[in-house]
Amino acid sequence: MNAEILAGLEFYEREKGISRDVLVAAVQEAMLSAAKKAVGPARDLRVVTDPKTGDIKAFAKLIVSEKVISQHDQISVFDARRIKSDAKVGDEIEKEVTPTGFGRVASQFAKQALMQKIRQAEKALIFTEFKDRVGDIISGTVRRFERSDVILDLGKYEALLPNRERVPTEEYQVGERIRCYVKAVEEGPHGPEIILSRADPRFIIKLFQLEVSEINDGTIEIKGIAREPGFRTKMAVYSRDPKVDPVGACVGMRGQRVKNIVRELNNEKVDVIPWSADVKTFITKALEPAQLKTITLDEVRHRVKIMVGEDQLSLAIGKRGQNARLTARLTGWEVDIDAEHIVTKGFEEKVAEAVEQLASIPGVTREQADALVHAGLTRIEDLLSAEPADIAEIPQIGESAAAVLGAARAEADRRLLPAVETPPKS
Repeated sequence: MNAEILAGLEFYEREKGISRDVLVAAVQEAMLSAAKKAVGPARDLRVVTDPKTGDIKAFAKLIVSEKVISQHDQISVFDARRIKSDAKVGDEIEKEVTPTGFGRVASQFAKQALMQKIRQAEKALIFTEFKDRVGDIISGTVRRFERSDVILDLGKYEALLPNRERVPTEEYQVGERIRCYVKAVEEGPHGPEIILSRADPRFIIKLFQLEVSEINDGTIEIKGIAREPGFRTKMAVYSRDPKVDPVGACVGMRGQRVKNIVRELNNEKVDVIPWSADVKTFITKALEPAQLKTITLDEVRHRVKIMVGEDQLSLAIGKRGQNARLTARLTGWEVDIDAEHIVTKGFEEKVAEAVEQLASIPGVTREQADALVHAGLTRIEDLLSAEPADIAEIPQIGESAAAVLGAARAEADRRLLPAVETPPKS
């Protein structure tokens, strides 16, 4: 092989990790193809490369014949004896059949085959190396963009961060180094592809496993996660050890653990929630800091109706319904949140109610009750504390003031008397 091809073999073996034997076999196969194309249908064609000069020569095995019918398969006795002096009819003689300029053509074929074999070998190595790395986090450098997809350089290989797996609030620059979750190794239109993600909820789970030792060793279990990439995540955690606070362990001293993860997520909000088998408790924790008034479960429809104060409604629902939506995904229950409306009585309704109460006093007419209420005396207590002269000044009362006050006192006394039990009949 010439020096250029040999140098190429060494480079790809070192940089790509592809076996030299695989590359040499590819080159030999390419040269043989080049020879068949240049020489024609020669019998038992083989190609030889001079290791010193790098010259490439082609040889074919021809049968010695009295009469040459096919020059691709036969050689005359005269020509055979020029190669081998004792050649006779029926012998096989190997003859050089290298055409003019064959070295250049063979080298070109070898280069093309080498590149094709390298691509095939790389694809095979992707499966070999990454089939067991699905679920890991790896770092890569942004190499280029293909429409909205991002191509990352992982060193030996390239990986794809599809647009659907990107975080909508993130922008990447060529040369920037980012961390991603290995979501899958899929067969694409051009062979196997390493599919990465930064939007998958499992990316956050893996980050917590790397950051929180209690999750990694199984002391704390992540029971569920709901995420809207770039905006907010809710994660429910549970501790198998009653002495370990699951939320405190995930948040870390002074919040350092969760801060590291939030920094990696470019300030996406992360809520760590204690998991509970009791649905009401779980939902209450998931909607904090909103204060809930009532929670009603519909077991059949798997829905929960929540009532909150009017001042807590926006907090419970969240921006564009995000808090309620993530809570529903996390808990697995459909969540309906509504404000508790406090019915307040209007002025006219209050006046009518006061008139009815005074008119119910024996000896006080509805007209008199209406006049008393409009004069500001709305309760029986107001009548008892008022001066008779003041009541007499009310036009509709006048001389009836004493009778009205007497009726009010009698009613008050009646209400204060204890209930008298009727003795049983003998």
